[in-house]
Amino acid sequence: MLNLPFNHTVTLIIITVIISLIAFQNQKLMNRLIFWPPAMQRGQYDRFITHGFIHADGTHLLFNMITLFFFGSVIENFYKQYAFNMGFVLFYLGGLIVAILPSYLKNKNNSHWASLGASGAVSAVLFAYILFQPWKLIFVFFIPVPAIIFAFLYVAYSIWSGKRGNTNINHSAHLWGAAYGVIVTIILEPRMIPHFLNQLNQLPF
Repeated sequence: MLNLPFNHTVTLIIITVIISLIAFQNQKLMNRLIFWPPAMQRGQYDRFITHGFIHADGTHLLFNMITLFFFGSVIENFYKQYAFNMGFVLFYLGGLIVAILPSYLKNKNNSHWASLGASGAVSAVLFAYILFQPWKLIFVFFIPVPAIIFAFLYVAYSIWSGKRGNTNINHSAHLWGAAYGVIVTIILEPRMIPHFLNQLNQLPF
């Protein structure tokens, strides 16, 4: 029997890829799952979750799923001790909700605004990972970058782009997802703070 080392991570990826690929060809399904304020006002609160299982295009899907694949294993290994081995799944789904909530509150009366993608939850996974291994190299477009440096640049870029407001990317979800990942992990394991600081002091160069 095949024993996958990070079963829930792989399962989330498979489900997301399948639903996203179907939605690419089925606009009706895409419209039903996307995060859209008027639908929320009709009681379709499942969109807090479903929007994370569809994507704008193949590149959007690929980037999120590759990131989840490479960093989800470490975070799942930590979270599986909670909620009867379902801790990582709950952490991930919670990331989808928390990351989109500020955008929803800002745009709840805007029928021209919508959002989709797993980026908020994936940001939560990535930034939780940084607490464990801040100097681990992350390959960004095949360029090796230490995780903590990437985190700083990621946050700075998201804030800058969010203020410009001329893209279709929900940078707010990225930032809130990242904050959620760090805060929840530290709440569950306060010793993560001295661990992170200790790791940070161990410069690899």
